[in-house]
Amino acid sequence: MRFRTRLRVTFCVIIILPLAMTALAFCGIGLYLMNVQQGFPMEKLDYTAITENMRQVADITEEVFERLAEQVETASARLADRDYLELINAQIPRKTTYIIVRKEDELYYAGNQEAAEAIFSKLPPYRENGIADDSGFYFDDLDKYVKQVDFLFPDGSRGSAFVVTKVNSLISRKLLVDMFVAIVLILIFTSLMLTLWIRRGVFNPVNELNAAMRRIKEGNFDYALQTDIKGEIGDLYRNYEDMRLRLKENTEENRESEKQNRELVSNISHDLKTPITAIKGYVEGIMDGVADTPEKMDKYIKTIYNKANEMERLINELTYYSGIDNNRIPYNFHRINVADYFGDCVEEVGLDLEQKNIELNYSNLAQPDTIVIADPEQMKKVINNIISNSVKYIDKPHGVIDIRILDEADSIRIEIEDNGKGIAQKDLPKIFERFFRTDASRNSAQGGSGIGLSIVKKIIEDHGGYIWATSKENEGTCMHFVLRKYIELQEK
Repeated sequence: MRFRTRLRVTFCVIIILPLAMTALAFCGIGLYLMNVQQGFPMEKLDYTAITENMRQVADITEEVFERLAEQVETASARLADRDYLELINAQIPRKTTYIIVRKEDELYYAGNQEAAEAIFSKLPPYRENGIADDSGFYFDDLDKYVKQVDFLFPDGSRGSAFVVTKVNSLISRKLLVDMFVAIVLILIFTSLMLTLWIRRGVFNPVNELNAAMRRIKEGNFDYALQTDIKGEIGDLYRNYEDMRLRLKENTEENRESEKQNRELVSNISHDLKTPITAIKGYVEGIMDGVADTPEKMDKYIKTIYNKANEMERLINELTYYSGIDNNRIPYNFHRINVADYFGDCVEEVGLDLEQKNIELNYSNLAQPDTIVIADPEQMKKVINNIISNSVKYIDKPHGVIDIRILDEADSIRIEIEDNGKGIAQKDLPKIFERFFRTDASRNSAQGGSGIGLSIVKKIIEDHGGYIWATSKENEGTCMHFVLRKYIELQEK
């Protein structure tokens, strides 16, 4: 249940439930006070049981009336004393009973000024014969019961003293007490019910979430929370699950990344040791005078140069890997002609392959004006990495590398094939993963960081293309990658 709905339900329960239960309590207490038993005729109910006894009201009025009448008989002059009248009025136990004193036709004293003004004009006139009868008067329109005693003021003015009592809505005090207790119990019951409902629907789930978050804080990402609750609480549970799974995945990725970084450092360190050891050995040979002929000196210097280039390549791979890992590879895309660009690349790598006694074959079946959008430098890195891998794993006396450009409607496919030792089918899907190496035993001839093809895959995908490989063991490997053509829209 959503919080908004829960609040609406709570609001309605707070209002409706106490009112309904109060009404039931009133009926129940009223029936109890009227001594209703099962089968008792409803038309014979005694409603006076739930109202205050009229005799009690009349007794209070009569008591005040008799006191005033006695005062008239003994010393009527005291009724002209407002302080005395105030004292009598204050001693009346009921607040709805008060005294009014009239002098001639003027209001002389009122125990309740506002109420007295409402009834004063309707009060009966002065009776010449004194107290004719003491039965009193009842005013239906005002619900007032009045008793009158007449007297003379010390100055001879005619005066009348009235005892006024309001007689409607006289509820039994027992009923009031019972209803007060019932209302308190109803409010306590309503509060407990709402508290338990909110605790079960809100606080218990929140406590579960707190416990789960503590597990997350402690690094335990396997504590799952499943629920079918709807609304905000259900959303919190589902968001927690999404967060837990994401954190677990990120943690596992970080662990894998740390493992890969350690492996990279180990690989680079291993691969750097070999050329460094060779360089030191040849430098020591030159220093010791071992290279005592121009031919030996030239051989030593070329070897040192080649080993330094190998170190540079490894360091560049490490730097480039750092750029890939942080998505900071710099790209400068241009429109390049496929025939011109790959022709230059083949000519450049051909010289190196010729020195290594590797035959290079090149064919371009795309249209001469085919254009692609690419970064020339990054694309050259792709070709060099693939060819470098091919050279590394060629195990035939006569190595052959074929480069083919194929036209495929709105794209071109580049194939680079060698006649090396090939890749096992079980390893083929993994060759583009970082640090994956098909050779279990490392050596200086076939060593490497294991990130070359992952770099190739990243660059091709950033160009909007895709790459895959096919291979047969002991026959060779072919790398395929596809780039989209640049097609200029014709203006209508």
